[in-house]
Amino acid sequence: MKAAKHKPVKAVEAQAQPASGLWVWLLGCFALLAALVAYWPAVNGPFVFDDEYLPFRDPGFLDTGIRSLSPTARPLMNLSFWLNLRFFGPEPFSYHVINVLLHFVNAGLVFLAIRKILEMAKVEENRRMLLAVFAAGVFLLHPVQTESVAYVAGRSESFSLLFFLSSFTLFLYKREGGIGWLPALGVIALFGAAFLSKEHTAVLPALLVWTDWWFAEKRPVETVRANWRLYAPMAAASVAGIWVVWRVLVEANTAGFGMKNLTWYEYFYTQWRAIWIYLRLFVLPVNLNADYGFPISHSPLDHGSLVGLLGLAVLLGGAFYYRKRFPLAFYGLVVFFLLLAPTSSIVPIKDAVAERRLYLPFLGLLLVICDFARTLTISRGSQVAAAGGILFVLGGLTYGRAEVWSDPVRLWQDTIAHSPGNSRAHFHLAMVYFEQQRYEEALKKFEDAAQTGQTEYTYTLLIDWGLTHDALGQTAKALEKFRAAAKIENTAHVHSLIGMCLAKLKEPGAALEELNQAIALDPGYDNGYTYRGNVYRMLNELQRAEEDYRKALAIKPNNQAAQQNLDAVLRQRGSGR
Repeated sequence: MKAAKHKPVKAVEAQAQPASGLWVWLLGCFALLAALVAYWPAVNGPFVFDDEYLPFRDPGFLDTGIRSLSPTARPLMNLSFWLNLRFFGPEPFSYHVINVLLHFVNAGLVFLAIRKILEMAKVEENRRMLLAVFAAGVFLLHPVQTESVAYVAGRSESFSLLFFLSSFTLFLYKREGGIGWLPALGVIALFGAAFLSKEHTAVLPALLVWTDWWFAEKRPVETVRANWRLYAPMAAASVAGIWVVWRVLVEANTAGFGMKNLTWYEYFYTQWRAIWIYLRLFVLPVNLNADYGFPISHSPLDHGSLVGLLGLAVLLGGAFYYRKRFPLAFYGLVVFFLLLAPTSSIVPIKDAVAERRLYLPFLGLLLVICDFARTLTISRGSQVAAAGGILFVLGGLTYGRAEVWSDPVRLWQDTIAHSPGNSRAHFHLAMVYFEQQRYEEALKKFEDAAQTGQTEYTYTLLIDWGLTHDALGQTAKALEKFRAAAKIENTAHVHSLIGMCLAKLKEPGAALEELNQAIALDPGYDNGYTYRGNVYRMLNELQRAEEDYRKALAIKPNNQAAQQNLDAVLRQRGSGR
């Protein structure tokens, strides 16, 4: 009897590769579809919160954007906004779609990175793929990621992580036996791109050293030394990076050591509690909040900060104690704290808690989950079913959260429901009502914002509160708010508004006095001239009115009110332009 013929092993593997490749492509397509479905409500949403203050909202950004890019102001991220505006226009839809696509690509990089780390951790081959797919799926569909994806300003997270993960993944696949010059340069170049997208990625070198140290086959020092081709030039480049970071920390208004009313140690105490918020959001993603209004701890005992610190010490101590039993979990927990450190340690940031800050350190917590998941003894079919069920639930929660981010009214109503004492949330809801010309509802929310007792936004609140009264024709009440604002800050803006109201109340002499004061405070404030021109026009002093309108247009050529009033004056005087 003849022996059965068998195909060579290599031939079998060659036939299996196309099927495996097809499976990966199908999985990728399904993941992209899942991401688009989960975040779709927000994709169709408007710009919200600080989106309106992004550089591409400036009418002149398309013309001056590339020339005005600053090395200390996230130039690559702003370049992405410029390209977005250049090729797809100013509407929010394309910005949201690109955010989702960036998030999807990052999920793919998470898959590649975790699969390699699982291999380095000696996880069984038959478990690696499922664990890596599950981890990437959690990253893709976890509802806490909604802020980073749905919020256009959150692109700083996803865009910087794109380069950060690319650099880290390249390192993981090329580190063994000593990295060569070409991949080392690739790691450094990608790291530079990440850093020029957002400064918190400066922690990457520490992650690389920690990875080499923990997964060293021999002595950790020898493993780190073997990759000198990477670490030596990276250390040299860090000098420039330190200079950029220092400039940011000193010059920034909403972060850094120059912040008023928030010291580094108060922020440090506060983060002992804030880190537990992030851990809870990862494990139990409910009661998410666009603006936590998290109270500051002014001492270690304030708001139970010391208890939070002791809890963190127990957590890290326990992970260290069981590091041999759960080595990947210990490595992942250190990664989490390491990647969270730039925003949750001693560098003060205006908002003590923000969900988007979990985007970068999310990788570490995924590794913790993978270590515990690999110990499960249930069948592979049950593992797939459980993973699919969890991802389905996460996707549903993300869809619901994306619906909240799709509507600014709903977003701020939700925020107020979770933080009723948050003055800024009431203020932003009032501004949304104002923009929608729902002035009576705006007045109620301005009043609610004022009653919280917080004073950080009092000047701005009074200005916008007064403008709402003015929109309703309640000039006397508007004047009252503007005068109250002037007692807080003596600006050209507020004196111009006071002058505007006095003119409407038929007090041109008092109006001119206020407007002259505004122009004296800031000769470059265009509306000071516009409003003064209006008063001169009311007094039938058309020559002076024309001069002021022209001065306003010289300062701001797209001042529509000044242009329209100038045209009217020229018609009155019977002269052409």
